[in-house]
This record gives sequence, structure tokens and C-alpha cells, in this order.
Amino acid sequence: MNLRGLLTLAAPQAVGGQAVIEGVMMRAKNTLAIAIRKPGGEIVTEVRPWFTMVRHPLLKKPFLRGFPVLMETMVNGIKALNYSAMQAAEEDEEAGELTNWHLALTMVLALGAALGLFVVLPHFLSVGMEMLGWAGDVDSLSFHAWDGLIKMAVFVGYILAISLIPDIRRVFEYHGAEHKVIWTWEEGRELSPDSTRFHSRLHPRCGTAFLLFVLVVSIMLYAVLVPYLLTFYAPENFIVKHLYIVGMKLVLMIPVSCVAYEMIKFAGKYSKNVLCKLMCWPGLMMQLLTTKEPDDSQLEVAIAALQCAVKPEEC
Repeated sequence: MNLRGLLTLAAPQAVGGQAVIEGVMMRAKNTLAIAIRKPGGEIVTEVRPWFTMVRHPLLKKPFLRGFPVLMETMVNGIKALNYSAMQAAEEDEEAGELTNWHLALTMVLALGAALGLFVVLPHFLSVGMEMLGWAGDVDSLSFHAWDGLIKMAVFVGYILAISLIPDIRRVFEYHGAEHKVIWTWEEGRELSPDSTRFHSRLHPRCGTAFLLFVLVVSIMLYAVLVPYLLTFYAPENFIVKHLYIVGMKLVLMIPVSCVAYEMIKFAGKYSKNVLCKLMCWPGLMMQLLTTKEPDDSQLEVAIAALQCAVKPEEC
């Protein structure tokens, strides 16, 4: 085992994180910690239990755990974003906490927007290509090639567009700080801006990489499964047929997310393997867009979040 492997084993527990508004959320085991830089300059922290949807042993099995893990990550992430927005604006925390109904509505809207942007829109743009004579019918490879190309273009275009917003750029800087601090932790080094600064802002287990895996897996599975499913039932009406196919694609996002989750777990676990490096490379390149170099004050916030996540009794 190489030096990095030994140092990784020396880290007492695996961690993960997410950038929020003017701060970072870190997770260690069943605990999450949020650290926020308030307008006055002080760092405030909040320690909470990690909301989980995988208590049943069956949902912890490979190729079944991906979708519930995605859902629980969304729940915890939305709550952390809500808390960070209130703290960054110096609002009263109790007055702004999301109720269960508000949380459910936010999740439905977020999922709906994501599925509409990355599943429904590419499909009907591909239908447009078919009408122009540039693609075959939905059971042809050319249709799904256009669908995949448009899907990737929408994804990259979306990232580029939001990166132009100053507030989002700040979030991307905290995203970079999160990755640098996690690298420092995994290598067993002291958590300080000086020891953290030189680490890469790119990490193979990033959520950006997961989304890219989801897109790639969906492209491959749709190209195979959609024509196969149409052999069992294919509506004659053009509109009904495509609505039926879009509905199938939405349902297939559950197994797609499960497969993508196992891929990113595998790639992250064996990140030194040549194959895994190739798998991780596109996600790392996308992180050049979704992360920016942080300053020392942002690194301090990420360090505070990680310290509270791994040692909540001290916060």
C-alpha cells in the first residue's frame, strides 16, 4: 500500500460535504455540521443528526442504495442551504426553518426542474431533430445520440451560466475549500489553512462527478432499454408515444441513479487504478467549472465544519 493509502487509513472516519451560502456543510457518519461566515466576520456552527432513508438493511445493498441516498442527500442539503441563507442574512433561525411540507414542496420542485431540464427537454429537442430529418425514430441509435449530446450540452451550459452569477461564484469557492479540507483530512494532516492550501480543489467523490455519471449512465441505458421496451408496447399516436417514452425515462432514473452511485463509489475507492482514473477524469474536468480557488477565510470555515462533524461534542 502506498503512503496515501496508509494516511487515508489513519483518518478516523470518512467524510463528505457540500458548499452552502457563505459556508460549508460536512458529514461524518450520522452527524452533519454546518459552518457559516456571518456578515460580521465570525464563524457560526450548527451540528445536527444526518437524516437517513436507508435504515432498512435491504436499502443498504449495492445497486439498491443509490436512489434513497440521493434523496436523503437532497433533504439534508436543502435544510443546510436554508440554514445558511438565514445565517448569512442574519435572520432569526427559528422563524425561517423549513416545515416538512415546505421541504417536501421544495424537493418536488427541485426534482421536477432537474428532470424537466435534463430528461424531458433533451428528449423533445431530439424529436425536433427527427422532424428535421437529422435523426431517426426513437428506437434508433441516432435519436439517442442526439438526446445524449443535447443532455450534455444543457448540463455544461447550465453550469457555465450560473457560474457567471457572483453569489454562485462564492459558493463555488466554498466548494473548492470543502474539497481541499477533505483531502487534508484523508491524508491525516493537521487541519489549518497553511496545510490545506496546496491541496487540489478537485475530488473524485464530488456531487458534480455523480451528476455526470447519472447523465452518462442514462444515455447508455436509454439507448438500450427504450427500444427494447417499445417491442412490448408502442402507442400508434405520435404524441402519446413520446409521452409514454418520457414517462419511462423518468421511472428509469431510479435504477440509473443506483448504478451511477455504485460507479462513483468504485471510482473513489480505487482512485489510483488506471480505469478509475479514466472514469473520474470527466467529473474532475467538470469540477474546474464548479469549484474555484478559495481564500484562507473560506478554508477556515470548511475546517470548522469538518471539525464539528467529526467531533460534535466539542462544538
